[in-house]
Order: sequence, then C-alpha cells, then structure tokens
Amino acid sequence: MPAQPDIDVLVFDLLGTLVDEPGGIKAAIAEAAPDADVDDMAEAWAGHVARLQRQIVDGERPYASSEAIDREAAGLVAAECGVTDAAAIDRLATAGRRLDPWPDTVASLDRLAARFPIVGLSNASRATLPRLSAHAGLRWHFLLSAEDVQTYKPAPDVYRLALLLAGTAASRVLMVAAHAWDLRGAQAMGLSTAYVRRPIGDAPLAGDAFDFEAESLAGLADVLLDR
Repeated sequence: MPAQPDIDVLVFDLLGTLVDEPGGIKAAIAEAAPDADVDDMAEAWAGHVARLQRQIVDGERPYASSEAIDREAAGLVAAECGVTDAAAIDRLATAGRRLDPWPDTVASLDRLAARFPIVGLSNASRATLPRLSAHAGLRWHFLLSAEDVQTYKPAPDVYRLALLLAGTAASRVLMVAAHAWDLRGAQAMGLSTAYVRRPIGDAPLAGDAFDFEAESLAGLADVLLDR
C-alpha cells in the first residue's frame, strides 16, 4: 500500500458501496413476481445495466439515464416472469430508489461528515439520488450524478465532476468505493483511493495499489478520523 495522502474531501460511490443494490433489486423482483427465480432475474437485470452503460461509455450508443436503463431492465424481467400489471412494472422500474444501506453506512457517514466535506458521486440519475438518499438515510454535503456529463463511470468526465467541486489538488480528494474498477478510474484522474470490502463488489487484483483498504466503512472511518 502506498504512503497515505493528506485528504481534504471524501467522495463516495453509492451503489454497492453504501447501499445493497443487488439485495434491493432482488426484493423488488420478488415483490413483482413472487414465483420468479430471483437470483437469475437479478443477474439478468445487472447484466443488462452493465452492458448498456459500457456501450454508452464506449460511444456505441447514445446516452440514456440510469432510470431509463432500469426501466428497460424491469421490462425485460417483467416479460420473462409474465408480469403485465403496469403499476407493478412501474414500481419494479424504480427499485433503485429503495435500496437499503449496509449496517455501518449511516453512522459512518455521520462520523466522517463532522470532519470532512462528503460528496456522493454515482452513476444513478439526478432524480434517483435524492430519493435513494432519503430512503437510506444518507447524509451529504453534495450529490453528483454521472447524468451531469451524459456518461457513466469509469469515464474520466465523471470523476472530473468531483474534482471541479472539490477545488483542491486531485491527490487530496479521496474516492471511496467497493469496486476496484471504479477506483482505477479515479486513480487515472489523480484522485486518492480507498477500497471498502462489501458482500458484493469488485475486489482488487494483485496489481492494484489503493491508498487505503478497509474491511468496512466503519473501519475506514476509524483510520481517517485517527489521522
């Protein structure tokens, strides 16, 4: 692990890092289609979202918001499960607004917010982020959506949003995520990085060297607040 940098601003990924995205999608699918193979349908949903976002980042298709992509995914799942009720499909499509936080998320954000400016930086849409934050009880000083630059992480323009807001050297901005691919994107823009292990996510590879690694957000908070 490299020498730990001085930090002025904390920037957090939300989906998977602060909230249980797969669990929330599975719960929404089970509500809409009680007899569905929830694991298979959630995997299909996640695969559709990842594929379309990757195509947008690569310039292979026009930008669509995360809400529009989720609606496509919900439509695919509903068709596969035989769900035809419009209200049920609409509720399924907005599952991303009702994701629960991990057990240590809310208290850890509150602790960190007493010392650092904390910023959310998410692929979720502008419409989704405040509703998700309210549902999960997430405390922010500012929220940024990839929708503002019409692309998705790990495109450089998304991380540039955080740098412009922070108004300080990139190395003094700490990107916190449970996804190594997200942290690599931040590193490429000069941000410092912190990997937090979650039950889901993208674990670091042998060649990754992040500035901080923690088994929980509470553990990362302990380290940052003791400095």
